[in-house]
Amino acid sequence: MSTEKKDLGFIELMKSFSSTFWKASFFELFERFAWYGMFAILAMYLVASKDINGLGFTDDQGGLIIGVVTGTLYFLPIITGAIADKIGYRKSLIIAFVILASGYLTLNFVQSYWAFFAVFMYLGLGAAMFKPVASGIVARSTNSTNVSMGFGIFYMMVNVGGWIGPFVVGKLRGETNWVIAFKMATAVILINLIFVTFFYKDPAKEKEAKQPLLDTIKQSFLNIWKALKDAKLTVLLLIMIGFWTLFNQLFYTLPKYIQDWVDVKSLFNSIHGFSPFLASVIGDSTEKIAKPELLVNLDAFAIIFFQILISYIVIKWRSINAMITGLVIVTIGIGLAFYFRDGLFIILGIIVFAIGEMTTNPKFSAYIAEISPKGKEALYQGTYFLPVFVGNVIAGWISGSVYGKISSKITLAQNEAISKGIEILDKNDHLVHYTKTGFKVVDKAGNVIKNVNADITKNAYIDQVAEKLHMTSNNLTTHLWDTYHPNQILYIFVGLGVLTFLSLLFYDKIYARKKKKNA
Repeated sequence: MSTEKKDLGFIELMKSFSSTFWKASFFELFERFAWYGMFAILAMYLVASKDINGLGFTDDQGGLIIGVVTGTLYFLPIITGAIADKIGYRKSLIIAFVILASGYLTLNFVQSYWAFFAVFMYLGLGAAMFKPVASGIVARSTNSTNVSMGFGIFYMMVNVGGWIGPFVVGKLRGETNWVIAFKMATAVILINLIFVTFFYKDPAKEKEAKQPLLDTIKQSFLNIWKALKDAKLTVLLLIMIGFWTLFNQLFYTLPKYIQDWVDVKSLFNSIHGFSPFLASVIGDSTEKIAKPELLVNLDAFAIIFFQILISYIVIKWRSINAMITGLVIVTIGIGLAFYFRDGLFIILGIIVFAIGEMTTNPKFSAYIAEISPKGKEALYQGTYFLPVFVGNVIAGWISGSVYGKISSKITLAQNEAISKGIEILDKNDHLVHYTKTGFKVVDKAGNVIKNVNADITKNAYIDQVAEKLHMTSNNLTTHLWDTYHPNQILYIFVGLGVLTFLSLLFYDKIYARKKKKNA
């Protein structure tokens, strides 16, 4: 990589990028298109009632799948990155795209819990194989004159792909065609596979001393361990687990919350009344409903249009101050999104959340660079993924077990039925209860009867509760909201945000300002 620096005009800067750089950006856009198109509906698909072609898993089961697999995806690049450096980027890309395409294709057909878990983990392996390669290609194919712009373009592609995927899926899936997300993802990844097979060659690589793969992986772990011996870095990473746990609620929990509690038809009509364009962005004009995945997708939409402006505003701020400010904004946004049933407040909350995300996230990486000892910048940056990994796992638990207990509509419907002494029967007139692992046939005392399967869907259960309470489905939803207050889960999110905010303030006082004083 050349170390010579010179100022380039915009046109010359764009011309300075090699075809290899643009191919890597193309790969990233399509891979994110596929991933986020699938991920935007995944939390809903896992728990959706089987009579609308959902898998019907419980919140506990769905949260475990998403949290564990996505968390692992962020941990594995420490190994897959070493493999890619060893075997070459082109081979790594081919392996990644084969895994991704076959994984997405298989998800079309798996229905059982452990089968889906296994295939999704396999898919996560492909994503983890791709993740370090794409950014590595950008690093190798840029130089000191265009590297900053190069990564700016690269991450713009991340958000463009991350917005287009959910938008297309949201427009195509209707109410029951969930697997369109997997079919579309398969097709998009196959385009990447064809392209890398016939039109891509690895960029030139600086000669390095040969080292066995296992030694390389071992050294990667040792490097992380060395970095974590620095208390100021370790404490920062622990604090930022809070941010990533909060951040992931937008994708893990909010779509389910909207599906359970928001009147998406009224929301669409309200927005269409003053802005048909915005209604088309967040909903389906044919069905005349707002789609949870399209509402959440406003986050990526806002980032595409406002990231440069937000980055310009905070460019001269201390990184830690930007992180603290952004965290406050994120907390306000998540609070607005979960406090109200009114979809307009949810939209406002998502936009506010996006502003906080744009303020905090880029500065986190920059701050790690600031506190890195000279010559150890790469070593410290290698720890960035740790709070992301842990935050995903915790977010999955909150979205699963916690949401399932205090906010899930099916759970609260059962609580209401029990409180009123109502018995719910399946198609075979068996008494059923909803548990952490799904519906179970029980006796009058509530004991599970083994070897007898319950034949009932979530929607059928809720409809029975509404019927026996002499309510419509919408009236039951309002009654459950007023009685059980499922929005109280926001206190967990806001509390986590406040705790992380206060921790960052304390960290700044103890470490950052102490460092400045010593300097």
